[in-house]
Amino acid sequence: MSLRVAVARRLEAAPRVVPDATASRPARPSGLPDKFWDEKTGQVRLDALLKSYLELERRLGTASTRSVPATPDQYKITVKNDLLTPDTDINRRMHAAGFSQEQVQLVYDLAAERLMPMIAELASIFEAESQIERLTQQFGGEERWREIARQIDAWGRARLPARVFEALSTTFEGIVALHRMMEGEEPGLLREGQGGEQGPTEAGLKQLMRDPRYWKHQDPAIVEQVRDGFRRLYHEKG
Repeated sequence: MSLRVAVARRLEAAPRVVPDATASRPARPSGLPDKFWDEKTGQVRLDALLKSYLELERRLGTASTRSVPATPDQYKITVKNDLLTPDTDINRRMHAAGFSQEQVQLVYDLAAERLMPMIAELASIFEAESQIERLTQQFGGEERWREIARQIDAWGRARLPARVFEALSTTFEGIVALHRMMEGEEPGLLREGQGGEQGPTEAGLKQLMRDPRYWKHQDPAIVEQVRDGFRRLYHEKG
């Protein structure tokens, strides 16, 4: 028997080894997340990897434009309301939370835009309630004040120029002055073109000018009343 035949017979008798199709596949790189590895093909999912990279780059690019200063006192804040000032404690808390320069400025802008008008309105309401309380005490109780307020309103709108009445009726002192004029303690002014009563006189206007509210305090309503009276007086004489 030849050597070739003997080898051939030995090979035919030996068990056949079937090659493993998966043995040639590369293993998943260490640390690569599952979403970037295709187990069936044994390849990296380049499309998913590229998409994730672009999203990360976009986020990092956006974050880089929002600079957080090293310390809270380095915030450059522009205040858009004279009654609003930067607060050191608030700035420190925003800095600890990682607020950027742009975010801190937005907080102050929103405060000036939304909070300050609300505070001003509340202050106005509080002041109005305080004025009403003083007037109630001045005129002897709530019921009497309501009646006097109705009389002053009717008298003032009928007797005084609108701008003078509106100016006087917004303060405690102005309403007290209106009540005195209504009671005849001070000369009143007729509306232009209205008849039936005597108009302002030079003596009456000079008397009003001796009032401390005119020559000392320069009360705008009283000053306007005097000026309007002299204009009408000299107009009638002319």
